[in-house]
Parts: sequence; structure tokens; C-alpha cells
Amino acid sequence: MRKSFSFCLLFLFISVLLFAQSGNNDRPGGVTGTGVAAFTAAEEFRLGIHAYNRFAYNEAILCFERALSFVPTEAVILDWLGRAYYRSGFEEIAVRQWQSALSIYGRNSGAGMLLSSRIETVSNRRFLLPIADDGVRYVEAGRYPGKSGEIVLYRQPVSVLGNSDGSAWVTAYGSNEIVKIDVNGIVRDRKRGPLNGFDRPYDIVRGTDGRMYVSEYRGGRVSVLDNGGNWLAYIGSKGLGDGQFVGPQNLAVDEDGYLYVVDYGNRRICKFDPDGKFIISFGMRNAVFPGLLSPTGIAAGNGKIYAADNAAKAIYIFDPNGNYIGRLAANGLGNIESMRFLSTKSILAVDGNKILLIEPEAAIVRELGLAGNERVRVTCADMDSNGNILAAKFSDSEVAVMTRFDDLASGLFVQIRNIYAERFPTVTVEFTVEDRLRRPITGLDDSNNFKLYEGGAPVSGQIFLSPGNRYSGADISILVERSEKTANMRDDFTSAARDIGNAIKEMGGSKVVSVISAGVQPRREQHELSLENAVRGTADSFNARWRFDLGLRLAATDLLSAAPKRSVVYVGSGSLGEMAFEQYSLSELAAYLANNGVVFNAVITGQGQISAGIEYLCRETGGSAARLYRPQGIGSLIKGIADTPSGLYSFSFNSQLPTDFGRAWLPLEIEVYMLERSGRDSAGYFPPLD
Repeated sequence: MRKSFSFCLLFLFISVLLFAQSGNNDRPGGVTGTGVAAFTAAEEFRLGIHAYNRFAYNEAILCFERALSFVPTEAVILDWLGRAYYRSGFEEIAVRQWQSALSIYGRNSGAGMLLSSRIETVSNRRFLLPIADDGVRYVEAGRYPGKSGEIVLYRQPVSVLGNSDGSAWVTAYGSNEIVKIDVNGIVRDRKRGPLNGFDRPYDIVRGTDGRMYVSEYRGGRVSVLDNGGNWLAYIGSKGLGDGQFVGPQNLAVDEDGYLYVVDYGNRRICKFDPDGKFIISFGMRNAVFPGLLSPTGIAAGNGKIYAADNAAKAIYIFDPNGNYIGRLAANGLGNIESMRFLSTKSILAVDGNKILLIEPEAAIVRELGLAGNERVRVTCADMDSNGNILAAKFSDSEVAVMTRFDDLASGLFVQIRNIYAERFPTVTVEFTVEDRLRRPITGLDDSNNFKLYEGGAPVSGQIFLSPGNRYSGADISILVERSEKTANMRDDFTSAARDIGNAIKEMGGSKVVSVISAGVQPRREQHELSLENAVRGTADSFNARWRFDLGLRLAATDLLSAAPKRSVVYVGSGSLGEMAFEQYSLSELAAYLANNGVVFNAVITGQGQISAGIEYLCRETGGSAARLYRPQGIGSLIKGIADTPSGLYSFSFNSQLPTDFGRAWLPLEIEVYMLERSGRDSAGYFPPLD
């Protein structure tokens, strides 16, 4: 029996050796070369790919490193080692691996050109959110036409309002409706108001509760709509009295949800509470203010109201109670039509055919771009969720789509994130589409934007699955600061947990994935029975040597396989301590979160200053920080996670490629198109072993 067993082992060894030396066609795919080294490297590569698709990036790195120890110059392994480092947050190391792979691929090869573009994008990336004040001009990259052949889609657009899914509502003054247009310029919905219809809809804005307001110029009123565009109620009526209008035009909503209406005919501004109750009118002539003559654009933000007057060629500043503060001392203003606050606290305005950026605090006006020639009248501009400026060209009956020139030149950043082949031949692929600033591109669809190829041929049985942006819930991991400073804040932690739990219950399909105590050795708390007790912690868990970096890393790792919309919610004093970045740097933590689609939000329990590190993580991942006891509470912060834009997409298809009993490397490529921009990525996978 012992001899027989030994003989079998010897036979197996010789078979493997001969198999490994038999050539490329008999060796597991993805790796070139022959011999035992190539065979062993290919097996480690296969294990690394499977680990990568399980989100086990550290394991994948080890497998790829072992594979390279046998074949140091294998480009495909270097490429995937870079991908694993990138997803782990080590972008500099990732770029070095990609550069090594590029030197082997060659810059003029297909793989080399794709890899060169990826290296350039990651190396030059500095910001997550698009900004409009870095000197880059916007150029027209497309349009949403009002006609398709002889068919009229809408007439005379006056205002645009971007949505979180990449689409936009457009008020069509000439056709008495509002239309919802997707990123491909296709009209997906149209609303004409109540039974008697809209009467010359002019401007449209969104309230803090998601409801929308539409001013009706000839109707002398404002319509209140739900977030789907369905009519709910009227605000105001025609007339000269309080809360009445003569030709209402532009609208604005401030941080507290109050609505401001430019009452053009009465030369004033009317203020209403979120439920439509009249508060005050202001802007009339008095001892300190000359009075509005031809009011047009209006913007509310930073605790101030900015109102443009075309006749005076000026922008006046008021406080929320209507008291005149002064005049925005900015040169170069002409016929301002509309003004919208951006997330950067700058104002996006239109003046004739010019798109302007106004910095109210510094009184600086900069031209971002031109929408058409001088004869074109642009009435409104807004920034959509993809970082484009949408400009309503009233005179041309179309909406211009304006893109940063750099983005137009660099295209889209497409990354195949995971490939699931457990149910082979049915394969599911997840991938992300972003711009060069890492901002997710939303609103793409199967028929207009994607092409998938397997082995160079279009895939079979392609099914477009629900994109991540349509996911209505969110998964969160709570990171609790266990420092000496927070040892006396345990009651505050209990309150924070209660508010977070209540908000989660109101969000369908949402859950708390884990609660991480960031102590000397971060650990997961049992939270299923009592979230409040888990967050509150025990008195002996607080220590001056608490580790923010390890805690954050653990909290983010728990979310890698979670819902498309996910967030680490830090609860603590806002001060990160001396050992915050002992093992992982701030930039590495930010990259780990951002490269895996995890948003960082912060609930500050104390009254101390919020550290720059907290602000940086919020800014770089699209999150925000809020104090626990602010008047509006933290519920909106938690619920807002479900509104986070997601550029995650997924398809399933039926593979037609031979598997070689699970040893074959099956190549996959995705191409993405949006207006004049495009991007692609190529990857591959191993089917299950037979």
C-alpha cells in the first residue's frame, strides 16, 4: 500500500511537470511563458483574482507578489497588483506597478494605451468634487434639443434643475410644462400641472424637504410639486397685496427651507415659509435702499439673499429678514437672468450668453464659458450631478450641456470593480464610471451608453441590472472615538446612536453593518440587540492611545461588500489625537474610502474645533460633518447618505468562451459613451474549476 501511494505521488509530480512544460495552451491562462515557474505563477495569479473579487485585497496582493517572484516581468500580474494596491488605498504604489506593466506592454499597444490613461488620471487627480473656480473653462459638449425632426419635444426652456440621477427638470415656457430629460437628452417624463395646467412656468427650484416649486409667470402663482413632479398645491395668487404676484419669475430656497419669489411686476421679493405661509415682502424703496427696478435672478445662501437688478446692473444683498445690507461690488455685470448657489458657496449666474461664476465674499466675477453666440439668450444655468453645466437657451429652444474642457479631453474613468462567475456560464460584472476628479457619473442606461465584449466579441444575453444610483437605502458602519476626551461623552454617544437608529429605520432597506470601537486595538461591538449600548461602550474602553486610522480602516472594510451607497459615520469629539495616523496616512485613508465608494460622515459630540483631518476626509469622499446638538439634528445627515450619487453599474451575461476546466483566463472589456465623452476598461476572470 505504501509503495502504491508513493508511486501515485511520483506519477502526479511528473504529470504536473510535463503539463507545466507543455506550452501556453496547456497552462492556466493570463500568464505567458512555459515551465514550472510559469505554471506556479499562473496558479497564484488565479488565486489572486479570486481573492480580489472577494474584496480580500491584502490576500490578492500576496498572491500577485508570489506570482511575480516566479515571473517578475509578467505585465498582466503587475497590472492586477496595481489594481489591488489601488483598491487598498495605496495609490502611489499602484502607479509604480502600472508603470512597470506599461514598460512591458509598450505605450502603443492596446493594453498600454489603456494603462497609460489610467496612470495619468490617477496621478493628476487632486479633488473628488467638481469645482468651478480653478480657472478651467467650460465648453459645449452636447445639447438636449427641443425638437426631434418635425416632432416638438418642448418649447422655450427658461429654467433647469439638476437631479441626483444625472437627469434634469426643464421648465418649458412655450409648451406650458416641465419635462424631465436624462443624460442622453431623452425626455423621460413630462408634467403639465393640475387639471387647469401650468400657466407659463418660469423657474423651478428644490426645497430642503425634496419638494419642488415652479413659478407661473402668467398665472401669478407658485406651484408646489412633490419630488416626482406631481402637483400638490398653489402658493399665492395674482394681485398687489401681501403674498400676491404680478409676473413671478425667479425663485430661491435658503438653508432653512424658506422660499423667496421675485415678484417682477410689483418690483419686490416675497418670502414664504416651507408650507407656503407668507412672511414678508422686501426690496421696495425706503430710506436706505433705492428700490428694485427690474429684479431678475435671486440666490439664497451663507445667511444672505442676493438679488439681481437688470436696470441698475447690480446685485443687492439682503439679510433673511429683508434688511438691506449693501451692493455686491463686482464689475462686469450686465443682464443677469438667474443665479444659483453651488456647493462651493459660489454663485452660478447667466448674463446674455455668458456663464459666470460669482464669488460673493470676494466680489469676483469670472466667465466660465459661452453658450452660443451673442444673439443667444440664456435664461438659467445649473450644475448637474455629473459636474456639467446645463444652460437653458430660451431663444434656441434647447438646453446646452457644457463640460470642463479638461474633462472633455480626458474622457471617462471606467473601472471594472468585480466579476462574479460562481454561476458560470452566467457572469455578473460590476464597474464604476467616474470623471477625472473621481466624481461618479450617474444616469447612464443600457441602450445608449454601454458596450460589453468578451474575447473581442459582444457578450451574449446581456442584462442591465439596476444601477447603484437607484438604490434607495444605505449601509453604514459607525466608528466611535474611544479617547480620554470622549470618556465623559457617553451620554452624548447614546443620543447619537438613538438618532442614527431612528433615521435608519425611516430609510427603507438600510442597516448598520457594524459598530467599531476605535480604541488602542479597534474592535467590532455587538450591536444587533442594542445599538445604543454598542455605541456607548464601557468605561474601560477609553484611552489616550486610541487609534483612528486602524478603526477607520476596519469600519470601511466592513462596507466593501455592502450596498452601493455606504458610509462610515464617525462619532466623536472631532479631534483625532496624536496616534491618528501611525500606520495609515490621511491620504491613504481617504483613497481607501473613495476608491471603494465609501463616504465619510462625522457626528461631532463636543463643542471643540473640528480637525482638518475630519474635514479632509469629508471633502474627499463627498460627506459632511455635523454637530450632534444642532437645531435640525443629525437625521438629515444620515438620511442624506441614501442620496449620495453612485456611479456603480452592473450587467449579467452568458459567457460563450471555453473554460479549459476553469483554468482559462477569460478577457472582458467595457466601453462607455456619454455625449462626446467615452472611456473603457479591460479585465478578465477565471471561471470555477471543474
